[in-house]
Amino acid sequence: MKYRTLGKTGWQVSEIGLGTWQVGGGWGKPFDLKKAELILNSALDQGINFVDTADVYDGGLSEASVGRAVRQSKNKVYVATKCGRRIQPHLNEGYTPERLRKHVEDSLSNLGLGQIDLIQLHCPPSEVYKRDEIFSLFEDLKKEGKIAEMGVSVERIDEAIGAMEYEVVSTVQVIFNLFRQKPIEQLFPLAEAKNVGLIIRVPLASGLLSGKITPSTIFQKDDHRFFNREGKAFDKGETFSGVPLENAFPALEELKGYFADDHNLAAQALRWILMFKQVGTVIPGASSVDQVEKNIRASQLPPLSPHQMQEAVRIYEKYIKQEIHPQW
Repeated sequence: MKYRTLGKTGWQVSEIGLGTWQVGGGWGKPFDLKKAELILNSALDQGINFVDTADVYDGGLSEASVGRAVRQSKNKVYVATKCGRRIQPHLNEGYTPERLRKHVEDSLSNLGLGQIDLIQLHCPPSEVYKRDEIFSLFEDLKKEGKIAEMGVSVERIDEAIGAMEYEVVSTVQVIFNLFRQKPIEQLFPLAEAKNVGLIIRVPLASGLLSGKITPSTIFQKDDHRFFNREGKAFDKGETFSGVPLENAFPALEELKGYFADDHNLAAQALRWILMFKQVGTVIPGASSVDQVEKNIRASQLPPLSPHQMQEAVRIYEKYIKQEIHPQW
């Protein structure tokens, strides 16, 4: 495993981390405690030391599983969780320091830890990023020792830019992949200048960039790739990165010609993300131990060639950019 510095936290984190949304609900399968433990233990045993979860993943079961695995690990594991999505209706007015404090304390209890390494606002309404009292809360929680660092998980680049105005913000979690290249333009250089760590989520565009999804693929009704394509449950950018499937499939065919070769497309898609020095860690999900191992192997691949990097931009601009770039 290779490690990178996660911005101003100074932490040395595995460049391939683990996202835990895919372990449970929202992907067409109920939470499986035994499977979650196998996935988490396999990840930690192979050198992953950054795990991302959230209080809304399976009603706290994901946090509890992460906490158990971390407490049993002999090595330091950085735990990132998120708060705010429990607020329903999910509106700016619902965000109060008192409510968020309670959510952080609930996460501490779920995790069974004395301190949360990284707490992140979980894609709140855009107005929240402009409220001083919200960010002051996390400064207080740091002083109290309940959290070590604070970050934000965003949908839009302008939200990330606004959040980075607050000194307490150490990390930004953002969607970035071959089908979502906008962060390169403004976010990456600004984060580098401010020494803010970048955590990359949805790196495979909800499985599209595995190359295994076809026009005939059928998703279960409780899989977000079935019910959230138009954003009925949450921001549609979280599902397939917001890419219409009719645009994705021709783009995938071209990508396979330049990226698949001796390695599968998913591995090369992850390797493409790691080509950017501003990236602190990538957090692909995994629904099996085998997927964990494949994700980790991606970091061991040789660097992509300049030609491959150029083709990634060309294909994005040809099929994806016009639809995706203006939205987020």
